[in-house]
Amino acid sequence: MKKLKITAALCALLLLTGCASLLERQYSTVEPHSSKFWESEAAATLRAENHQDLVNDLLLLIGQHTENATIRLYNFKDDMTVAETLEQATTEIQQETPMGAYAVEFITSSSQAQRGYYEVSVQISYRRTAEQIQAVVNATSTEALSSLLETALDNGETELAVRIGYWRTGDRERVAEIAAQLREERGLADTPPWGVYYYPAEETAGLIEFVLEGAELDAQPVPPAAETPEPETAEEEIEEISENLKTNT
Repeated sequence: MKKLKITAALCALLLLTGCASLLERQYSTVEPHSSKFWESEAAATLRAENHQDLVNDLLLLIGQHTENATIRLYNFKDDMTVAETLEQATTEIQQETPMGAYAVEFITSSSQAQRGYYEVSVQISYRRTAEQIQAVVNATSTEALSSLLETALDNGETELAVRIGYWRTGDRERVAEIAAQLREERGLADTPPWGVYYYPAEETAGLIEFVLEGAELDAQPVPPAAETPEPETAEEEIEEISENLKTNT
């Protein structure tokens, strides 16, 4: 009887402690936080402390299709250092980053020394619209291109831009194979070829753009062109105006 009482007491203790812990659940939430690249007291102003920060700032602006922005540079010792860093960062954006090479026409900037930092005014001109930038699709590898292209064709889209996370040797050839196979399956082999462009334009690409104009032409037959009347000569035009004036009077 004594053993039964002890056993019962232990069970009750487990219910109050160990078993209760099994029923506990921990929850976590993800709250939006202020990026270290934004100034806390100036919502529309970015900050940078080195070259990489500046590159990240510019990519952030490009992703939002921002045309004019202000960046505060800290820990830069003189005007020459600021000028060199700005030139290197803007060149890297346009020549070495996929989104910069794809979307940006040119970047201009001017700087002014302030107490404790340099204030830089940045102007970005784009080759792509905000809608085109937002429409860029992310994919881990080129193997996702087949399904992405099929979806684009099904939706009647005329272009597709895909950012590739992992680029392998021989992927350019693989892209050509995927496009050729899909065109054959869709009956588009005899239509104008698709435009395929790589950004940056190097062996290791990070973004691929497809212009699917051939598919659009195949899906929607072009109606016969209307007959165009012969252009009037100057004498005929003057004569026609005179006749109109006589009729009106």
